[in-house]
Amino acid sequence: MTNTKERAEDTCQLVYQCRLPLPTRTVNHLADLLRRHLKTIRSRWRILPPGKIAVIVLAVLRHDQRLADMAGGNDVSESTVRRWRDELIGLLAAQAPRLDRVLKKVVKQGAEVVLIDGTLIRTQRRTGKTDRRNYSGKHRTHGLHFLALTDENGRLIWISAARPGRTHDNTAARHDRILTHLRAAGLGALADLGFRGLDNDILDPVIVTGYTASRTHKLTPGEKEANRVLALGRAPVEHGVAHLKNWRILTKLRTDPARATQLLRALLVLTNLEDTTADG
Repeated sequence: MTNTKERAEDTCQLVYQCRLPLPTRTVNHLADLLRRHLKTIRSRWRILPPGKIAVIVLAVLRHDQRLADMAGGNDVSESTVRRWRDELIGLLAAQAPRLDRVLKKVVKQGAEVVLIDGTLIRTQRRTGKTDRRNYSGKHRTHGLHFLALTDENGRLIWISAARPGRTHDNTAARHDRILTHLRAAGLGALADLGFRGLDNDILDPVIVTGYTASRTHKLTPGEKEANRVLALGRAPVEHGVAHLKNWRILTKLRTDPARATQLLRALLVLTNLEDTTADG
């Protein structure tokens, strides 16, 4: 029988360095955000400076580093790192744009359409009946569903609330009143077949979804060509969502699903900040 006590005595804690590929502007933005927050709440002390806290939180978000590992490497407790993470996620999420305002901004930039897509982020499977609604039959896995809007170039402009994985694209779009907001802004949207039936206006449709074949109706050459053109126009939205998922914390979400909405909107702010830095 192995003596677990002897094994524990033979182990040693190893602290190592790793590279975090993030623009300096992202780190500075997060550090400045925390400094302003500390000033607002009149908190004059943290065990580590804001810049160091920002790097730790970004390592958790970008590389999905375990909280216990980051805590041990920086001589703080795991609960402290968790508190820092949740605090900064909340501050970033508060900067996420509202749907009506972001659509008005898109119109001012001269755009006529946006791209919309529904996607799933995987989550850990939880026990109990309450987790059944998080199972997506389409993806055959447990997760959370959200809608993403991008401009014609694939830059993310808005993210919906996170909902159970079984949520249909149309259900989420109706709940967020996507069609109403698009009509009010005078914009159209390119979408996949998952949004068929959302816009029933045949004469002046706002959401274009392409054509689908059935047992009694085969696609004509013109309809096939229209679907091909639509697919090319929608391609950038897939790149935009993939860019968001570069944050490895979304690989298999371990945080409380109730906090997933704040996390997604915080990552939207960080993703757009990186895009702005790259363009500059």
